Amino acid sequence: MSEQLTLDPTTTAVVLIEYQNEFTTPGGVLHDPVAPVMEKTGMLANTVAFVDKARAAGATIMHAPITFAPGYGELTRHPYGILAGVVNGKAFEKGSWGAAIVDDLAPAEGDILIEGKRGLDTFASTNLDFILRSKGIETVILSGFLTNCCVESTMRSAYENGYRVITLTDCVAATSVEEHDNAITYDFPMFSLPMESKAVAAAL
Repeated sequence: MSEQLTLDPTTTAVVLIEYQNEFTTPGGVLHDPVAPVMEKTGMLANTVAFVDKARAAGATIMHAPITFAPGYGELTRHPYGILAGVVNGKAFEKGSWGAAIVDDLAPAEGDILIEGKRGLDTFASTNLDFILRSKGIETVILSGFLTNCCVESTMRSAYENGYRVITLTDCVAATSVEEHDNAITYDFPMFSLPMESKAVAAAL
């Protein structure tokens, strides 16, 4: 499929999901679980290289961090599943080092910061869809954390909302290689065009 892929940068947005120190950086609350997949795919370096090319080509770069006020009042009093781990680890507190976007991908002038992400699907509690539509975006390129959680949830919503969705298979990471590989093999092809970042960069 990559042979035919052509992308118009003016109608393309790159959504960078949760490239925050909690995940990306040693010392982050959730770094150790994702480190093996990050290492296996080289996802951080791949993302930095891809974003540089996409930005230079004129694509819209969007950062989607997740943050919570101290005390996690935005969440249910009895969090379960993935968000229970966030609360128990005191992760992604607004203003903290852990919640900051990793220096390597710090927003540049002209980038868009998506605010209000409190859950897994980037569309659910933010103005992402409004911004995409107001800018005339047709293709959404996804990368970030976690392969089988926030990236997958956002991918499904983007697909349902009528965007052409591309997921960068070497720019995502999960808490285990098995979960990561399973999502890319079985789930991603149902709701997106899963591709390596170099092939997508070439299409821009």
